[in-house]
Amino acid sequence: MSQDLPSKCDVLVIGSGNAGFSAATSAAQHGAGSVVLIDKCPEDWAGGNSYFTAGAFRIAHTGLKDLQPLVNNINADNAGVIDLDPYTHSDFQHDLSRVTAGRSDVSLGRILVHDSNDAIKWLARQGVRFQLSFNRQAYKVNGRYKFWGGMALMTEDGGKGLIEDHKRAAHKHDVRTFWSTTARRLLANPETGAVQGVVVERDGKSYTIESKATILAAGGFEANPRMRCQYLGPNWDLAYVRGTPYNTGDCLEMAIRDVSAKQAGNWSGCHSVAWDADAPPNTGDRAISNQFTKSGYPLGIMVNNQGDRFVDEGVDLRNYTYAKFGKAILAQPDGVAFQIWDAKTIPWLRAEEYRDDIVRKIRASSIEELADKCVAEGLQSRQRFIDTLTTFNRAASAHRKEHPSLTWDPAVKDGVSTQAREHRLQLPKSNWALPIDEAPFLAVKVTCGVTFTFGGLAVNPETAAVLSTSNREIPGLFCVGEMMGGLFYGNYPGGSGLTSGAVFGRRAGRAAASLAAGTTPEVRSNL
Repeated sequence: MSQDLPSKCDVLVIGSGNAGFSAATSAAQHGAGSVVLIDKCPEDWAGGNSYFTAGAFRIAHTGLKDLQPLVNNINADNAGVIDLDPYTHSDFQHDLSRVTAGRSDVSLGRILVHDSNDAIKWLARQGVRFQLSFNRQAYKVNGRYKFWGGMALMTEDGGKGLIEDHKRAAHKHDVRTFWSTTARRLLANPETGAVQGVVVERDGKSYTIESKATILAAGGFEANPRMRCQYLGPNWDLAYVRGTPYNTGDCLEMAIRDVSAKQAGNWSGCHSVAWDADAPPNTGDRAISNQFTKSGYPLGIMVNNQGDRFVDEGVDLRNYTYAKFGKAILAQPDGVAFQIWDAKTIPWLRAEEYRDDIVRKIRASSIEELADKCVAEGLQSRQRFIDTLTTFNRAASAHRKEHPSLTWDPAVKDGVSTQAREHRLQLPKSNWALPIDEAPFLAVKVTCGVTFTFGGLAVNPETAAVLSTSNREIPGLFCVGEMMGGLFYGNYPGGSGLTSGAVFGRRAGRAAASLAAGTTPEVRSNL
């Protein structure tokens, strides 16, 4: 039996992802008398896009000793064979600026970086279970686990586990949750402009929930093909939806329409990945979830259905390229590509993405046979495919011959490339460029999976209070998670999305609780 909706509360949170639950728990923890969280999805779709993630969090830290108290999977067998370098505030800030071409809002970025460590330790105190990401962020090289790419933490059981832990924490703090409840309209005081409540729809009926503070955490517009085409551009309506089908931009449009919320950020940009071409096109799969991601391309090459390479697969560590390579795939003919490996690198592919029961594999004992089998899957130029592999192998072999001292190492940018003096490619592979010449050969067909959109609402970075088009705070309204604009442009450092949700969700909850109590929000990084 469903609960009756309350007619009023201190703090109302709209959205049940990591950012929304972080905000709700923070508000309750900071003294809000009644906190209500609503989502338009049914309860069995709780968690928004956070549910579909691998649960990776990027944080600044001082090394293994800093992270070890947070995690539950360091034991006697692995404790002495872990190489995990510090990842400083400067490292994080540099990566954020570098991958967003310097466009990331400086104030938002500063708070994200400097709050990251403490915010994740706060989540751990709320019961979120963390682990070292051995399976995704470390390669075992010469008997040692080498962590790479500035990211080492994940939640136990990925996004599924993260949301279960958030639900337990919210229940512990008496946050009331209501599902199948859609926010339709913000109610603002006509004299002060303060948001005082929300009109919602449930079971076909309209209700009003009065609130002293409202926190928007309802995601972007990635599941709305019309808005994707409108803002991201042509053919984006054809991209596959990686996560929840409920993130359709309703609350973004509601805030812009009802209270003249200021728009901010990269509205033509999004996080998109190489995604299994056999996945459902319009929604994520709750069981398979993030395992449809196909991020093994740095170990091999990708070609489009004309048989041509179109990206430098080794330009950077996967954490800094996977969120933009989905866009590159969508731009190819028919929006598809083939990932290709041989016997040398197939064993390095992560099982959770490439095991037989997750992905349909195209196997062959020669490049020619692989070409024939790919033709049956949509490859349109068999000879171009063969020529591309032949040319790539010649260049990779020439580089190996010229640089025999270089060691192939997937945990670092190893300099093993295709750019020899004798042979070099117009489109290089800058690292991890081994010849693809040892049977068996493997190909997997991929497409573009859109994760979340980068355009959103402008906020005060200190409290996540929403700004109006006149650059003034809208009293009583906050915005966190994917709805917050200005942090990511064109790309993002892997794992920083969930961290952002925790950092700014925590701040918004604290500020909302202060507002509900009639006090001035205390601006600080630590609890």
